[in-house]
Amino acid sequence: MRETPTWRIPVGIITLFLALMAYAIAVARFAPDLIGRWPGWAQTMVYLVLGVIWLLPLRRFLIWMETGRWSAPDPLPDPDDRPR
Repeated sequence: MRETPTWRIPVGIITLFLALMAYAIAVARFAPDLIGRWPGWAQTMVYLVLGVIWLLPLRRFLIWMETGRWSAPDPLPDPDDRPR
């Protein structure tokens, strides 16, 4: 567990907030023009996908905020798995 604060946490939170706002504004601005005449069920499916798709890069971003690396650290070897 980290004992000292890092700059990545506040910068990451601000960046995440700004990126989500930009994404939401882009979806709200351009999606109705592209799918406005589609049936309601199709629009619902598009908005569901667009509402969930932003979660894809979130795992790596949260790992970076905690560790400073873009991938998860290697797990520590289990001492019981050593050859005897």
